[in-house]
Amino acid sequence: MTTPAAAATAATAPHEANAHANQFALLGQRRFAPFFWTQFAGAANDNLFKFAFTVMVTYQLQLSWMPPAMAGLAIGALFILPFLLFSATAGQLTDKFDKTKMIRFVKNLEIAIMLIAAWGFVRADAVVLLGCVFLMGLHSTLFGPVKFAYLPQVLDARELTGGNGMVEMGTFVAILLGQVAGGLLVALPQVGHTTVAVACLLLALAGRGVAQAIPRAPATDPGLVINWNPFSETWRNLKLAHGNIVVFRSLLGISWMWFFGAVFLSQFPSFAKEVLHGDEQVASLLLVVFSVGIGVGSLLCETLSRRQVEIGLVPLGAIGMSVFAIDLYFASRALPPSAGMGLGAFMGQPAHWRVMADLALLSLFAGLYSVPMYALIQLRSQPTHRARIIAANNILNALFMIGSSVIAGALLGAGFTIPQIFLFTGIANAVVAFYIFMLVPEYLLRFIAWMLSHFVYRFEIKGDEHIPTEGAAVLVCNHVSFIDAILLMAASPRPIRFIMDHRIFKVPVLGWLFKLAKAIPIAPQKEDPAAYEAAFARALGVLREGDLLAIFPEGAITRDGQLQPFKRGVMKIIESARAEGIEPPVIPMALTNLWGSYFSRIELRGGENVAMAKPFRRGFFSRVGLNVGHAVPPPEVRPEALQQRVSGLLAA
Repeated sequence: MTTPAAAATAATAPHEANAHANQFALLGQRRFAPFFWTQFAGAANDNLFKFAFTVMVTYQLQLSWMPPAMAGLAIGALFILPFLLFSATAGQLTDKFDKTKMIRFVKNLEIAIMLIAAWGFVRADAVVLLGCVFLMGLHSTLFGPVKFAYLPQVLDARELTGGNGMVEMGTFVAILLGQVAGGLLVALPQVGHTTVAVACLLLALAGRGVAQAIPRAPATDPGLVINWNPFSETWRNLKLAHGNIVVFRSLLGISWMWFFGAVFLSQFPSFAKEVLHGDEQVASLLLVVFSVGIGVGSLLCETLSRRQVEIGLVPLGAIGMSVFAIDLYFASRALPPSAGMGLGAFMGQPAHWRVMADLALLSLFAGLYSVPMYALIQLRSQPTHRARIIAANNILNALFMIGSSVIAGALLGAGFTIPQIFLFTGIANAVVAFYIFMLVPEYLLRFIAWMLSHFVYRFEIKGDEHIPTEGAAVLVCNHVSFIDAILLMAASPRPIRFIMDHRIFKVPVLGWLFKLAKAIPIAPQKEDPAAYEAAFARALGVLREGDLLAIFPEGAITRDGQLQPFKRGVMKIIESARAEGIEPPVIPMALTNLWGSYFSRIELRGGENVAMAKPFRRGFFSRVGLNVGHAVPPPEVRPEALQQRVSGLLAA
């Protein structure tokens, strides 16, 4: 019997025909392009409206009840408030109803809000416009879960990173263009307010028009009963997210990124004026550099991840964020005082180029940090309540951004300078990132695997589409070196549990890594029967959970570079699984050109056969590969037949 979630997934699952050369090709496909431009128009409109209103209150209106210094804070707080109040409800609605219908409803709502806002701009009525800020926050709250739940329903696992990178890039470009347009249009003499009103309405209409072309994305949980109590549902959503600990801690990681980014974005005007001694154009330049950096980092994710969900980029992003936030402190703390500089004078001073480079690289690494985390949450969340998980993420994001404002304000009140706040944030980021990576060692392990496969070896993978993206499976591979498991980690978008010789756990550093990866130690049956049986019991538990299990059937690392006879351990695993009604396919793999490298064995003078001797005997960036074959059905699994398949892959 097919569940509604399975039917929905099948109805929108991408096919091989949708394969594309890179993420930009998605803009030529109906399943992605209309959604992208709908999101782009909405983000641009949000920021055009908010920034134009902020400029109006700051420079053009004289309001005794809202002084200019409070305008940005009040508008930002009103916009975020609906995320706290209604995200839980928005997540339920997205899971219950067709996502395309939800998108069109939200775009209709945007048109209605912009009609009211147009009237407010023409009359210069701040009260009406404040109400519209709240309503636009509600509009964004309703759209948030749809945005991130739609993508995994129409993109496959190999497209998620690229798709998220495109959306992230598009969002920041739209934010930048919206703010620039809002500031320019509202400042037009005599016609500024009317021009902003027309621009907001036209953007809303354009977004609704493009949304009409988005294909259907059926409901994943149509039988869901809506709980309209936002407080109890918010708590329930957070508990739901906590049910998958990797996903929940990834939500915390993303929320921290928003905390980090909010510190810098909120301080740009003051940083430009008080520290860099620049005018409004310099403040705008900071925003441009930051937005471009985020966009470039987001787009780089697909290239650096071999078009899979590569969470190994997250620690790389966290390291870059801290390094360049801290360097921004050193680059800006000793700038000599001067009169307010325009853009030309500012760019003419070499010291300012270091500041711009730090800001660009800081934001680029933030893009590398965030995109894989979003993709991981989409991939690992159950389709039936994916939107509610995203809603929980939006709630946490809002709380962390509010916390960011409070802490930054407290530090400023305590006498900290803006560069010192940047230094504090960079150090705090390093501490928080280290804590998260210790809680979820998969991030750290994938980072090590990513570094090894990019900077120690040139790692080429063929046939990785044969690695299942869901469900239990057994991976069998030849055993050439002490880092075979790490290279297999780098090739798979999913975590792998390994059965490994117990002696490898005694190797310094590598043993610690394999314990961190929860590898299963196994000893020969004659040497330790209890450990032997315990290893197979744990392996069966991995398959029960629907995860990937890897085994090296040779039983030990080859001593001469040749494939050794396969032992019967893989048969024991398959027979035990089938006895419990589990039918895991077996995926043959072959590591190539790894023999003779530092981590493999080599015969030294005197006949001694050792590994990890003569570190530079092959140099850096030596070419190694992994060939992955077609799955073997469980009834056809035989050690001799598997050995032949792996041998064939070695010769491929």
